[in-house]
Amino acid sequence: MSLKKTRMVLLAGTAAIFVAGVMAWNPSQGYQQATAATDYRQMDKFAQIMDAVKRTYVEDKTDEELIDGALAGMLSSLDPHSTYMNKDMYKQMQVETSGEFGGLGIEISSAQGGIRIISPIEDTPADHAGVMAGDLIVKIDDQLAKDLALSEAVKLMRGKPGSSIVLTIFRKTETKPLKIKIVRDVIHVKSVKSAMLSPGFVWLRVTQFQEQSSKELKEQLEKLKKDAGGKFKGAVLDLRNNPGGLLDQAVEISDMFLNEGGIVSTKSRVGQNMEFDAKAGDVLDGTALVVLINNGSASASEIVSGALQDNKRAVLMGTKSFGKGSVQRIIPLPDGTAFKLTTSLYYTPSGRSIQATGIEPDIEVPWVAIKKVTAAKEMLRISERDLKGHLANGNGKKESKKKAEKDITSGKMQERLSKDVQLQRALDVLKAMYVVQGHS
Repeated sequence: MSLKKTRMVLLAGTAAIFVAGVMAWNPSQGYQQATAATDYRQMDKFAQIMDAVKRTYVEDKTDEELIDGALAGMLSSLDPHSTYMNKDMYKQMQVETSGEFGGLGIEISSAQGGIRIISPIEDTPADHAGVMAGDLIVKIDDQLAKDLALSEAVKLMRGKPGSSIVLTIFRKTETKPLKIKIVRDVIHVKSVKSAMLSPGFVWLRVTQFQEQSSKELKEQLEKLKKDAGGKFKGAVLDLRNNPGGLLDQAVEISDMFLNEGGIVSTKSRVGQNMEFDAKAGDVLDGTALVVLINNGSASASEIVSGALQDNKRAVLMGTKSFGKGSVQRIIPLPDGTAFKLTTSLYYTPSGRSIQATGIEPDIEVPWVAIKKVTAAKEMLRISERDLKGHLANGNGKKESKKKAEKDITSGKMQERLSKDVQLQRALDVLKAMYVVQGHS
């Protein structure tokens, strides 16, 4: 049985939506010793139970079904992120690595009492329906989520594009369960988005850490830099509701903003520990940087946040992150099945493990829904110049010498800013940092 090909995964839930990047792994001596130490009396007990099930269970079960069920139970008993994938599940996971698949668009994990939503993926049916990070799914249509294995829940939520499903969820801010109807669709995920927030200030959004994320981010930065006249005043790296992805992409994107220092290290019980350090070359040339995080920011996004925070390269704003500090590997098996196994924990440059604790932002900014100001309310805002008979300021017709900057902020971004208080505060902080640094 070959265990040579594996995939390193840094996603929040066991229902991994994006997995890629083949890496080698050899359990070596530790694995062999563990195998040698197996109590064969326990294996005999397993064989007796399996034989009893095959002979006397009320329905016929094949050897494959029983072994698959046993493996699924064994791995799910370890932690919320280790899991067994039968042939169908593994094929589906491979389809998902393309970044296009059918479903709702959520990252989930097992939880007491149901299925926890780690984060909705931006611009997907779940996102548009109002699903939020932290929601607890208690029913999927008419089935209780607490009675379902995670793989069973995933299978129920997937389906033909255009078909609908009703999720019953508990939300901390609500007094009673919510029923949310979601129409399934083909999920197209764009891992990197960017735009100008204000003249000279750029917004960089990473929704997932996929194979081409660092390349796409560099390309979009180069284009925006040209649009901004060759220099930025500040940047926001938006990692909210980013459930994670590939370790190598998290390292590369962290390195983009650092000239030196550690990025992340991993430690395992057996096998090789790894350390990643930054190389010289900051794409922003030291320009002020704010990183936005929230409870839906997990795994790879926490690695980036922790690296930039520990190296004092960025100000973290928003709310505490999810707190997944473990690393999984996808290990294919010769019969077309595979399993995902937690093999190590990762640590930020200062030696912090954020497992089950998360990363605290430097400046906490809770999410607040903003109501649009009506024209009538705008009319209530008056100043001295609105008063009848106000005095002139004595400056005559002197004009400001400050050169007006061309505002290339799109209407879509202006609309986003009008609704997003966390992004507003991030831009305010960037502008203040720019002024304090001696610019005007």
